[in-house]
Amino acid sequence: MRSRITELLDIDYPIIQAPMAGVSTPELAVAVANAGGLGSLAIGTMTADQADAALTKLKTMTNRPINVNLFTHETPKRDAAREAAWIEALRPYFEEFGAEPPTELAEIYTSFNDDPDMLDMLVRQRPAAVSFHFGLPTPQAMDALKAAGILTLCSATTVEEARQVEKAGIDIVVAQGYEAGGHRGTFSADHDAAIGTFALLPQVCAAVRIPVVAAGGIGTGAGIAAAFALGADGVQIGTAFISSPESAAGQAHHDLLVGAPGEATEITGILSGRPARGIVNRLMADMRGREAEVPAYPVAYDVGKALAGAAKAKGDGNFAALWGGQAAPLNRQIPAAELIAKLVAEAGEALSVAEERLRP
Repeated sequence: MRSRITELLDIDYPIIQAPMAGVSTPELAVAVANAGGLGSLAIGTMTADQADAALTKLKTMTNRPINVNLFTHETPKRDAAREAAWIEALRPYFEEFGAEPPTELAEIYTSFNDDPDMLDMLVRQRPAAVSFHFGLPTPQAMDALKAAGILTLCSATTVEEARQVEKAGIDIVVAQGYEAGGHRGTFSADHDAAIGTFALLPQVCAAVRIPVVAAGGIGTGAGIAAAFALGADGVQIGTAFISSPESAAGQAHHDLLVGAPGEATEITGILSGRPARGIVNRLMADMRGREAEVPAYPVAYDVGKALAGAAKAKGDGNFAALWGGQAAPLNRQIPAAELIAKLVAEAGEALSVAEERLRP
């Protein structure tokens, strides 16, 4: 399983654990890295000081390459009237749980493109790789990261986005299909071409020269083999690792993902202000068709998280954001290192079976 990805990143297998903010942990990233893949940790929800501490901790846990992931969304355009109206739309739910909604909303996550302290920290810490979601980093940031010897990855959901990734000087493009769990990597929050992984992948491979990683709906070795057959240099897998004990997801999240069919997940912008795939919860079901009322990302997420917290305090988990992809029913509740080993063995077996079937 050697590829341009393994050579560039100095890993044994071209398997990247998706960062998954809120689910990934240092322990998960380290387990994947020590098993020969590229472990990832989401730091887009952290301040520069928090991320600095996390990277320092990782260096004491492993000497294998680790990827850290950042959000590069556009600075949200605040609309006080729209935000107030959305708070009022959700007020009945808060009242149901004996809670008050926030009086105003906050931009809970700062875009990497607006955070010079985060860039300074990365240049000083020098992680092996930095990946971006929701768009491109600034040219100035790219120059600084390249000068520090840091490899870069960026998600793309269309061929045009992939071309922009390559033009920006990014080393690896992650072609994210519509099956993927969690937030879509679309450069615009207002449009999603909704292209599936195995339709997007060969088009991206034909359009760019940089290595291409397939993401979305890949949870078994057979999926890895299929991605390689379509030209991928590697795969990024997220949902399958949610069920690993090293993740922060918890048993309830695992049980809901595995116990429900793939069609139980849905793309929504209701919870955060950007399209994301997860198990349909009560708010998603009740508010279908009202995405146009939702404030910008990540401002909308502030009240969404507050509501989930109020419900949880009363023993109701049906407002939580349980992100996950369409391949979730294939999940196995095993340690991350064991999952890596199984994926590698399954991919080899799938390729052998395919070769046998194609033999004249």
